[in-house]
Amino acid sequence: MKIIETNFLTKRFGKLVAVDRLSIDVEQGEIFGLVGPNGAGKTTVIKILTTSLPATSGKASVGGFDVVHQGGKVRQIIGYVPQLVSADGSLSGYENLLIFAKLYNIPRDERKERVMAALEFMGLSDAANKLVRNYSGGMIRRLEIALAVLHRPRILFLDEPTVGLDPVARKAVWEHVERLRNDYDTTIFLTTHYMEEANMLCRRVAIMDLGKMAAVGTPTELKASVGGVATTLDDVFVHYTGHEIETGGTLRETARTRRVARRVA
Repeated sequence: MKIIETNFLTKRFGKLVAVDRLSIDVEQGEIFGLVGPNGAGKTTVIKILTTSLPATSGKASVGGFDVVHQGGKVRQIIGYVPQLVSADGSLSGYENLLIFAKLYNIPRDERKERVMAALEFMGLSDAANKLVRNYSGGMIRRLEIALAVLHRPRILFLDEPTVGLDPVARKAVWEHVERLRNDYDTTIFLTTHYMEEANMLCRRVAIMDLGKMAAVGTPTELKASVGGVATTLDDVFVHYTGHEIETGGTLRETARTRRVARRVA
């Protein structure tokens, strides 16, 4: 069943066409990756799908709801983890989640149980009462995913979920993303610069360049479209976009890395 669909989706900023007649679909329960060089339009697509930015033309639906005319319905069934740090460093992980539980209108008698379950699921129980400013970059990202799924959304949007993280922290995030899909049948739509990430996590990958769709398929299909058995997704990326891949501790370091990534996305 298609849970995300766009039809000729277009977004213009003056003379700049950031998204150019994009048509994609995502199946219920799949991890779908959107990759492309800086400026390809990936973040713009996510902002439209999460209702934070209106399209210029075309249509998009999430969970069967039109993102323009039924934006409130869309927001009820999605979680969104943006590139910029969204956790409050002056609060503990538990306090961050408790605030979100109130914002999501989770019943008072369920809040503590839901918060503790989210911390345990993301491997943060031991750090529940530590200030987030003292978390590592990987811990911050896992907390932000916990915040986004606290209300048990059907669809989770992740914008560059592991930017700025070291390989060990990236792998930990990957494992938790896969658990969300496997344990809760959560549909996950992510953007990434890491082809290894797309290859490991995504059932299908779409490659964008200059706002347009350059190719879409399973990692195996995309690699077969370019070359032989030794072909990698890095090779596919370069083939379809003509670009080399560009990639990127503490709360401050993670925030700085993501601010840089956000400015050029």
